[in-house]
Amino acid sequence: MYYDSKDLKKFGDIGRFQPELAEKFFEWYGAVFAEGALTQREKALIALAVAHAVQCPYCIDAYTSETMKLGCTEAMMMEAVHVSAAIRGGSSLVHGVQMMNKVDKEMM
Repeated sequence: MYYDSKDLKKFGDIGRFQPELAEKFFEWYGAVFAEGALTQREKALIALAVAHAVQCPYCIDAYTSETMKLGCTEAMMMEAVHVSAAIRGGSSLVHGVQMMNKVDKEMM
């Protein structure tokens, strides 16, 4: 198996080869997830949905734990996953317009 859940604990080590860039990333990342117009819980649910959309197992693990820590229920978490799935499915379907446009052009 290529994915190893133990590697998630090594995320902080990504700066080993480029410490300055990692520092900037972590500063920005912290600011993004700080309380703002959205609550930390809302941001964690968004992150959980996005993690599923981009299919990052590390992010799925991290944000499953984070959303639970922030008081999200299993139903809330699964609803976020379904939102992600609906967006992915809709994205595939809307590209069907491209195919229909091409068919229309070819049929003229």
